[in-house]
Amino acid sequence: MRKSTERTRPPSARGHLAGALAARTGDEASGPALALAGFALTGTASGASALLACATASAAVGGPVLGVLLDRSRRPGRLLAGALLLHAAGLVAVLAALGRLPFAVTATAAVVAGLAGPALSGGWTAQLPRTAPAGRPDRLLALDALTFPAAALAGPALAGGAALILGAPAAVVLAAAFVASAAPLALLLPTAGPGSVAGREVGLLGAVAAGLRVVVRRRPLLAATSSSVGCAAAQGMVAACVPALGAGALGGPGRGALLLSVAAAGALAATALHARLPRAVPPMAVLGAGALVQAGAWGLAATGGPVALVAAFAVAGAAEGPSLSALFAVRQEWTPPGLRGRVFTTGASLKITGFAAGAALAGPVAVRSLPVTLLLAAGVCLVSALPCARACRLRRRVRGGSCSGSSG
Repeated sequence: MRKSTERTRPPSARGHLAGALAARTGDEASGPALALAGFALTGTASGASALLACATASAAVGGPVLGVLLDRSRRPGRLLAGALLLHAAGLVAVLAALGRLPFAVTATAAVVAGLAGPALSGGWTAQLPRTAPAGRPDRLLALDALTFPAAALAGPALAGGAALILGAPAAVVLAAAFVASAAPLALLLPTAGPGSVAGREVGLLGAVAAGLRVVVRRRPLLAATSSSVGCAAAQGMVAACVPALGAGALGGPGRGALLLSVAAAGALAATALHARLPRAVPPMAVLGAGALVQAGAWGLAATGGPVALVAAFAVAGAAEGPSLSALFAVRQEWTPPGLRGRVFTTGASLKITGFAAGAALAGPVAVRSLPVTLLLAAGVCLVSALPCARACRLRRRVRGGSCSGSSG
């Protein structure tokens, strides 16, 4: 009996966070690593951009499917570990095919790698309740959110350093190694408890639709998802402006990437502070306030001065960090256990889609006017705050109190 208990004991919170940080650092490193390797091996940046687009598109599709499989699995840790290894293998396959095989083969490898991408974000976080001590995941959710800006800072730096010292292909190998290193920790996840495994009465598409219905029909989930996807779209619009902002205000297109580092540092600091504070402000209010602050930050960025740009990205990052913690808290509170994998991975896929759509739509506008593009991003964030404000008002009206409350 003792052996069985030890075998199913969940990993510590530190183990969960270490695995999440390793996987997400590898993911953040993979983008610049593939871009550097693509340019080094093919001599053009267009091929690398196409590969990243393939990986992004497949991640948007793969998230809901992965969520169904996680919900139906009695040992989700094994499935999660397999997804991590598939993602790592896909990165290595892309590197092996670059410049040696037809581009269609390389693109297929990128699609395979992207399919497992949501495992690194929503898929990992969805398993968090199994590792949270005493059924209190709030602090662990905040610390899990902290790994995202930490990875956003460390990943590109590691990729750039590896490419500089060992060459661009080594950067891709390093990214894959970070992702794969999280697989042993995923294997330590316990088996699903009674009542937490989804049934197989419906097919795959029906199960995906069931996850979407939960998001649409539960107002807090719909409000939080709408707000997060809207802010992700605004971030994609801003990302499309970063090279031009660097060239116009900071002295070179490459320096625009420093603005993203400033935003990641702001998110890291704010999320760390938020994790240490008691949950005094309801998560829905944090989401709404975060969207409003980001709107103000992108409006400030539209003024175009170097100081204003740095301040704007720092403020936007500081608003985004706690918003991610709040988003996780809303999903955790309002999602039935048997649908948690679907809701988290579908949410991650929708955010990826929102970011990509924002970047694509902003491209032609940014060519004509950077301030207009940044003001459009600010407007999108303003609109994204509305669902959260409405959810808070409805909650106060029903309960006469805060806009949080129990899922019942």
